Amino acid sequence: MAIPDYQTLMLPVLKLASDGKEHKFSQAVEELANEFGLATEERNELLPSGSQAVFNNRVGWARSYLKQAGLLASPKRGFFTITQKGSDLLATKPTEIDTAILEQYPEFIEFKNRRKEKAEGESVTAPTSEQKSILTPEDALAAAYNKLRSALESEILSAVKEASPSFFERVVVDLLVKMGYGGNRQDAGRALGKSGDWGYRRHYQRGPSWPGCNICPSKKMG
Repeated sequence: MAIPDYQTLMLPVLKLASDGKEHKFSQAVEELANEFGLATEERNELLPSGSQAVFNNRVGWARSYLKQAGLLASPKRGFFTITQKGSDLLATKPTEIDTAILEQYPEFIEFKNRRKEKAEGESVTAPTSEQKSILTPEDALAAAYNKLRSALESEILSAVKEASPSFFERVVVDLLVKMGYGGNRQDAGRALGKSGDWGYRRHYQRGPSWPGCNICPSKKMG
């Protein structure tokens, strides 16, 4: 299944703490991953920055928001426990907990206002509808990064397709140099075909990845 967003995780996190005990964050992450039946790949999927697993990050934000609303407390670093407010909310048997529900708590409103003031002070555009947002700040950055990367890839591909055969040949050479074939562009290889007829061949030096392997693109395509 898909990795749940941080708002979907809020209720499970609060229920996990409903026994009134102190829960270690890392152990809670493992229990929740089992509860949602996440595969190993999903548990280990990293943020684009590579600094943290996506699931751990989202559990962390769910815990943080619940704490800001006064539903959870942190008795010591890396641990959390439920508060009386948290127990009272669970007693109402909610089917879900999201930021809209958290807004009934003054502590959470104060937290949102602090974030808004900070964003305005730093000239950062704040979310226009946080109640509907399922993205953590890291998720939002990742979505923007993927969108920009996709657009850039399409732009580069279009440029290569519209370029001359000789330009394409240089791109191939540069790519193979980056892969480790040849010390630099000058000694990476020598053209054996005529430019522009797609009949070029290049003989490349040994690459470090596959010793003894010589790459020689086949002559004339089509």
